[in-house]
Amino acid sequence: MSFLVLILTLVIEKLSNWRQALQQDQWWYEQLKRCNKLLPQQHTLALILALSLPVVALALLLIALKSVMYGLLLIPVHLLILLYSLSRGDLRAALGPFRDAWRRQDTHAASLAAQRDLLIQSEEPAGLLQAVQGNLLWQGFQGFFVIIFFYLIGGPIAALTYRLLVLTAEQSQWPQAAGVATRFLHVLDWLPARLLSISFALIGNFNTVNQVLMHDLLCINEPANNLLSKTGRAAVEAPSEALGEKGTRTLDDIWLLLVRSAVLWYASIAVWTIFY
Repeated sequence: MSFLVLILTLVIEKLSNWRQALQQDQWWYEQLKRCNKLLPQQHTLALILALSLPVVALALLLIALKSVMYGLLLIPVHLLILLYSLSRGDLRAALGPFRDAWRRQDTHAASLAAQRDLLIQSEEPAGLLQAVQGNLLWQGFQGFFVIIFFYLIGGPIAALTYRLLVLTAEQSQWPQAAGVATRFLHVLDWLPARLLSISFALIGNFNTVNQVLMHDLLCINEPANNLLSKTGRAAVEAPSEALGEKGTRTLDDIWLLLVRSAVLWYASIAVWTIFY
């Protein structure tokens, strides 16, 4: 069933805007506020309480539906949760203004677009392009690959938990909970980030990725976004200093790298489903 849900997710994502309609997060921010008021000094415990309520409710729903209509009703539930757990917004659309400015070699406009649309600040053009390249890789990972990974190993409960932790880490109303969520995510990202980096090596330039990856493969302190930025950029041999069309071409190369990695993951899941 998991592979069927993944295929349906991909089809719906490409052919409709259901994801944007489903991804209403205000309920979670209200949940965080209530738990913060309930346990104002116990930030970790309050976050665990906030997570446990939707997770337990979802678990009970899955158990109840398992015996109804031979479990067929589980498919739409899995599908809705997986769509909800994917990335927010349209990453390629958000990149549009930056790409246009960078293609014109207007670094000032590109910097403003990156700050407004991507929340990236950099005074140097080389650092700005590298930051945008890394952001594209990171958003692809956190918005798709890691969700697929946790869905496969833990079902919709794991996928939902990860997305709620990301939402918590990104909010600013409760910085203590954001810090706790960030530490949880650092642990959760360790394995899938390395699996995706290995995918980059298989699809892109193996030698350059291998040189980067071997140094940080077992390092527990290396942030996942730094690792993915280094391995993804190495896979396509993306230069840091490339104004104009050459610079925007590196973004296209990185996007194609993510697409080919997704195909590799789906093919691997299909083979695993067939034989196991």
